[in-house]
Amino acid sequence: MSSILKLIFKYFSVAPSPTTAVHYLATKCVDTVKTHHKGSKWFMPWGPDQCSKIRDFDEAMAKRIEANNIVFAVHIPLPNREMSPWFQFMLVILQFDIAFKMQNQIEDGSLVTMDVGLAYRDSTLSEWTEMAHSTEHRKLSCNFTATKTYENEGRYYECDLLPFMEVGSVAHKYYLLNIRLPVNERKKVNIGIGEIKDIRLVSIHQNGGFTKVWFAMKTFLTPSVLIIMIWYWRRITQMTRPPVLLEKIIFALGISMTFINIPVEWFSVGFNWTWMLLFGDIRQGIFYAMLLSFWIIFCGEHLMDQTERNHFSVYWKQVGSIVFGSFCLFVFDMCERGVQLKNPFYSIWASDVGTELAMAFIIVAGICACLYFLFLCFMVFQVFRNISGKRSSLPAMTKARRLHYEGLIFRFKFLMLVTLACAAMTVIFFIISQVNEGHWHWGGYTVQVNSAFFTGIYGMWNLYVFALMFLYAPSHKRYGDEQSSADQAGNSGEDIQLTTTITHVDGPTEIYKMTGKEAQE
Repeated sequence: MSSILKLIFKYFSVAPSPTTAVHYLATKCVDTVKTHHKGSKWFMPWGPDQCSKIRDFDEAMAKRIEANNIVFAVHIPLPNREMSPWFQFMLVILQFDIAFKMQNQIEDGSLVTMDVGLAYRDSTLSEWTEMAHSTEHRKLSCNFTATKTYENEGRYYECDLLPFMEVGSVAHKYYLLNIRLPVNERKKVNIGIGEIKDIRLVSIHQNGGFTKVWFAMKTFLTPSVLIIMIWYWRRITQMTRPPVLLEKIIFALGISMTFINIPVEWFSVGFNWTWMLLFGDIRQGIFYAMLLSFWIIFCGEHLMDQTERNHFSVYWKQVGSIVFGSFCLFVFDMCERGVQLKNPFYSIWASDVGTELAMAFIIVAGICACLYFLFLCFMVFQVFRNISGKRSSLPAMTKARRLHYEGLIFRFKFLMLVTLACAAMTVIFFIISQVNEGHWHWGGYTVQVNSAFFTGIYGMWNLYVFALMFLYAPSHKRYGDEQSSADQAGNSGEDIQLTTTITHVDGPTEIYKMTGKEAQE
């Protein structure tokens, strides 16, 4: 056992990150024929058809090259490499290298205006095809740590990373970015932005190896959950009674798990489906809403002191709040990734209002997730307290029947603790995912998440849903009918109810209900 634990710990310790970041330094090309108004020429930083280049802006001034004729060119990937559809997406972050000059300082609230173009090709011999073109604005957030004196001229500002581009699929082998910084003194375009020396880009994409493992997991788990879901519903339909609320919500949870499991991502390897990121977020949001609603109903149905059970309307406040929160997540996602389907350079983080809203949304979402977990802990505590209060009825039973129900109670408590652990890991995963996705935008610290954490959480969800449908499938057997008369004699007439994980022909959670004249399971 210790060797197995060591192997698991080692896997979680050394497992690679699901994504890879590649750094690029833009090449300064010179547009000698002034084709930037036509948009018909693309500038390559290297290769046989490379552009006419300059080392720095001092050389441009010496050659009397205007700023409007300088194009920053970046080829993705690096030389002698190719992009692959297995990379799934491409996120590009931008950073300016700006030198301090006493006569050309960065003004407060200054905006950088960029004329950006994205092109692709699948052969080094073919022509570039335009994929997107846009004029974008990014607000500079730079800090000069030294004293602003003539002696410190030439030292660089410390500037935050800026969101630049996100593409939902990597269907082509080669990509080319051309960035212009047009200057117009009359309109005050790119005035007061300091002396820009270089442009650095960071391209982030999913690891191909992780993608294959991820697809393989989905391909294996989809039929597994689908088979147990069909078996579970077949057992329910064989009952003479209609399905109860808990059985319906478990089946709905199985459907949402199957929906997120279906490996439609396989098609993204062969098709240029840029909407896959948005579709994946929608699927995950539906599963989150279903899972959080299930836990509320699951605990609520096991609170035996409730007078109105098996009615969905009892939980409308809790479930309504979850649905509203999920809808807000969807709207937030559509505001960015929905627009990026048309313009990959768009970012909600590019404006002050968008940044504040996005930051507020991430913080509020994290707080709500923590409050939800605390509320769930309170409900589980109530369930445990009620069960402990009913254990006093067990000594009145026969030994065989008492041992049977004590075993059921133990298994039920164990499942409730597993539910809490699953909820805690889900909340942690949600918060880390939001922070990890947003850290590139606001330049803060990030939590390093490796592939083992992602696959572990995903496997935990599937195992949990599988166990629920297996344990809560209605049983067609009656236990202890021959002992019911003996149990009647041991009861003084009070009603006793006990809730566990096993369901039977009479209903899903009443494993023991005994009145003064009858005892049945």
